Amino acid sequence: MAEKRANPWTTLSGAEKYDNPWINVTEYQVINPGGGRGIYGKVHFKNKAIGIVALDAEGYTWLVGQFRYTLEEFHWEIPEGGAPAGEDPLVAAQRELREETGLIARKWSVLVKVHTSNSVTDEEGVVFLAEDLEAGPQTLEESEADLQVRRVPLKEAVEMVMRSEITDSMSMVGLLAVARTKGLA
Repeated sequence: MAEKRANPWTTLSGAEKYDNPWINVTEYQVINPGGGRGIYGKVHFKNKAIGIVALDAEGYTWLVGQFRYTLEEFHWEIPEGGAPAGEDPLVAAQRELREETGLIARKWSVLVKVHTSNSVTDEEGVVFLAEDLEAGPQTLEESEADLQVRRVPLKEAVEMVMRSEITDSMSMVGLLAVARTKGLA
């Protein structure tokens, strides 16, 4: 939980620079904690980030791989998505797991809450643990047409994190939290 302290920053003004259905970018004129004037840009995400570590009775988890436009690289990560304002994050997690992997989980718990990159964005995320799994069909979105699914031992997924083969922050946090919770780390 965040520590309560007085805000040492002073906001002089703010101007919206960009807006679309997913993000808003605002540039602020500020006085920083040292007394200097400057600018600060903030990216506001309109959805809550959702991540899911699906874990079966044999200790395997599911990773999804896809080409990430922003990085111009293929990456493995846990199933992820967004919960629009007003949607229960658990409902979004259940939807995303089913869409990306075809899995339905009967047992859900919150693993961790995260701020994905708090120096430039107010994005909040929730990573869930999904257990007691049942297979079903995927229902991929058009932008996920190249999505690949891989079932791997949890220990191997953690090793992928430690070798920097999984670099997505939600995936790293979620996989390491499950490993710790299950006594693997």
